Amino acid sequence: MDRPLPGSAHEALEAFLGQWTGTTQWEATPWGPARAAAIELTFARAAAGLAITQSYRHTEADGSSSEGHGVFTVDPDRPDTLWYHVNSGGLPPEPPARASWQEGVLTMERRSDRGTARHTFRVDDGVLTHSAGLRLGKAIEFTPFMTSVCRRVAGGASKGASVPA
Repeated sequence: MDRPLPGSAHEALEAFLGQWTGTTQWEATPWGPARAAAIELTFARAAAGLAITQSYRHTEADGSSSEGHGVFTVDPDRPDTLWYHVNSGGLPPEPPARASWQEGVLTMERRSDRGTARHTFRVDDGVLTHSAGLRLGKAIEFTPFMTSVCRRVAGGASKGASVPA
């Protein structure tokens, strides 16, 4: 089996590397009202370039915060990017989601017995956008529920730093 060389597995993720700040907007859902929060987001190389880590923190207007961490890596047996993700929501880590690239957009779907969450990441003109939608039960369409829009932090190089705890 051919494995990617160290440092080469995530060439497509290069545009995401670095520190970003912005705002996340959640739509009203049965689980909560519409709201916005500040976001700090970092993508960094790890494991000799065979992985890209993702760390984020949302800070609400009242000062409360939530965080999450992910790892993107390449499946050596298929042309997929895998996304392992855990957050401070209290649920156990889920199996990795498979992600694919289309026209510069990284798209992944995380499936559970309740439905499917679709996440997209893209960078256009220096703006990183992470959007998510849900398709619950037998629904055919995804309903948008979250959008984060961020700009790179000046001097926010991508040498392994993570969002501070």
